[in-house]
Amino acid sequence: MSGNTFGTVFRLTTYGESHGPGLGGVVDGCPAGIALSEESIQRELDRRKPGQGIASTARKESDTVRLLSGVFEGATTGTPIGFHIANEDQRSRDYSTIQNVYRPGHADLGFDAKFGVRDYRGGGRSSGRETVSRVVGGAIAQALLATVGIHVMAYTVEIGGIPAPITDPEGAQDRPFFAPDDAIVDAWEAKIRDTKSQGDTLGGVVEVMATGVPAGLGEPVFDKLDARLAYALMSVGAVKGVEIGAGFAAARSVGSVNNDPIATEGFATNNAGGTLGGISSGQPIIARAAIKPIPSIAKEQHTITRSGESTSISIGGRHDIAAIPRVNPVLKAMVSLVLADLLLLQKRNA
Repeated sequence: MSGNTFGTVFRLTTYGESHGPGLGGVVDGCPAGIALSEESIQRELDRRKPGQGIASTARKESDTVRLLSGVFEGATTGTPIGFHIANEDQRSRDYSTIQNVYRPGHADLGFDAKFGVRDYRGGGRSSGRETVSRVVGGAIAQALLATVGIHVMAYTVEIGGIPAPITDPEGAQDRPFFAPDDAIVDAWEAKIRDTKSQGDTLGGVVEVMATGVPAGLGEPVFDKLDARLAYALMSVGAVKGVEIGAGFAAARSVGSVNNDPIATEGFATNNAGGTLGGISSGQPIIARAAIKPIPSIAKEQHTITRSGESTSISIGGRHDIAAIPRVNPVLKAMVSLVLADLLLLQKRNA
């Protein structure tokens, strides 16, 4: 299986499955002298861990990170940073009834077609639990970005078709669902409770914003900043669409409106989302990810067995009602990994 490493200079390689002994990875290319501790990484992991809020799975995992290498006396050494997170609350028996059935919306059929074998215990490598390693890598990237004044945040702008006004994205980090406005929380909670009572799940939209990004990051052809961001965000299993800046709204606009006027004091608008010609412009980077509903639902669905026989399935066990808010730290991590990589690439090529 290839494709387990992300990045060119700042590289994250991950390992592990949903119901194995644990998950982890190695970050290579991080410079020496960056302040880093298990505690700082744990703060990001705690934002993602299961068992929090009405939308989350009942699975209880502490997601405690253990740094194995690359850090000494609170700072990076410039050597590979190894880390591990143990799985503590696996209930593989929950999946015994579906080991020979393809779950609609899951990676089951594709895994079988590619490898001829699959880990049916929660999806194995294709499980959303794989993203715990991305959050660790992203936290290390954020430590690097902080040294040059780059700050990344993720907040929810829509759940179940109910949009939120973006009045306080900074404050979103301390609200349920990472909501950027206090008033929307009750409406989202009501929508989630109603959907859960029907045995169904919800999707939504998450926006990631990076401030303090200098102009000049990204390459003008295949390694455009836009392209790298889209690639990174689309690598998260729940993501089915990505917008940069105005995104699809730009297709319904006109040039005189969509162009961002430039004055001596800076840009008047940011429809470009902080990129011009695939290179950062110095404005905030704005990206949005469309999150699909969780595919594990209690409602009966039609499917087939591994032998091709028609059947139906109703999925029990412990599952999120929505990937939001647990996906938010993952998307923040992926944007951070892109920016850290491009920042080091720019320095290397300078």
